[in-house]
Amino acid sequence: MKKFNLIPVSLFGLVVANGCFAQQGPIPIVGLVELSGTGATAGTNFDNGVKLAVKEINAAGGILGRKIQYTSMDTQSAPQTAKALAQKAVDEKAYVVMGPVFSGSFIVSMAETKRAEIPNFTGGEAANITQQGNPYVFRTSFTQSTAMPKLARYIKDAVKAKTVAIVWVNNDFGKGGRDSMTKALEAQGIKVAADVSTDPGQVDFSAAVLKVKQSNADAAFVYTNEEESARALREFRKQGYAKPIIGETTLTGQKVIELAGDAANGAVAHVGLTVDAPQPQIKAFDQKFQAEYKYKSDHNGMKGYSGMYVVKAITEKVGKLDSKEFAKALHGATIRAKDYPGVLLDVHFDANGDLDRESFLVKVEGGKQVVTATLPPVSPIQ
Repeated sequence: MKKFNLIPVSLFGLVVANGCFAQQGPIPIVGLVELSGTGATAGTNFDNGVKLAVKEINAAGGILGRKIQYTSMDTQSAPQTAKALAQKAVDEKAYVVMGPVFSGSFIVSMAETKRAEIPNFTGGEAANITQQGNPYVFRTSFTQSTAMPKLARYIKDAVKAKTVAIVWVNNDFGKGGRDSMTKALEAQGIKVAADVSTDPGQVDFSAAVLKVKQSNADAAFVYTNEEESARALREFRKQGYAKPIIGETTLTGQKVIELAGDAANGAVAHVGLTVDAPQPQIKAFDQKFQAEYKYKSDHNGMKGYSGMYVVKAITEKVGKLDSKEFAKALHGATIRAKDYPGVLLDVHFDANGDLDRESFLVKVEGGKQVVTATLPPVSPIQ
């Protein structure tokens, strides 16, 4: 009579945690997302983008013939909650973790996924996320060190500004953006006339806007979270500010436009992704997202959606579920939209997990983002 050796459940779990997955059953993917708190707009959009991609991928047969089992957890926009949930995702043997979106939460939580050697995607832009040598971290957005030089060149060449007032939110996201933009402006010979710090969740922007006006700068650069950006724009309008107001993605997002109303008109931003871009695959995403959720996605929804299709592309390239091999394969990888339309735009990942692709300049006109220019990748995608 033959004897069969049974692997104890606890040992099987250890094998899974070390990057080897049973080649049957659903693929466990966990989202750590801001579904409440100051990051609810960003996190909810990101989560909905992931869920839409999962629905499509599963309907088309899954990944390597296996369906995705996606579970989202609310970080409440709190770094320590994100850290605890990251450990829960590790305990639940996640193959990939999506989020958090907020840089401050991600910087804390990514230590847990790194220890477990689980690939972890973020929508956060803080430059220091990918400067710590974590081989399991990958972005779904530009790093600040890539985006800010593009915007500084626009401020010099198109706006012709010689001085800029910077309004920024005092958290990891804001500090990183402020430092990167200050450096980028200096490289273009542009002086920072006012350096105005604001608080996360700040409601009253009257003093901040007054400081910008008193600086007599040629333009204002606003780098705050979505809700704060809307409040700032309303205050700029209230105080009759007539000079250019320029920012990054969080200044002209769909939620900002809805909250700021007419005060958003005229704001200009560099955006990595926008549903108003003319590419056919982006238009298709916009239609599907609105059909699914009955509202228009912002850039965060696009980040979550495209990120899941990156997971599909790289897993199929590796040919098996192996977290370590996945991380190795994604470094230096190029994924083309013609092969995987869900990535939305041709994208390349470097050795740090940062991405490069086309991006856009937009201006809010009549309550809508209008794409005014398409900017090429920093380096041509081969």
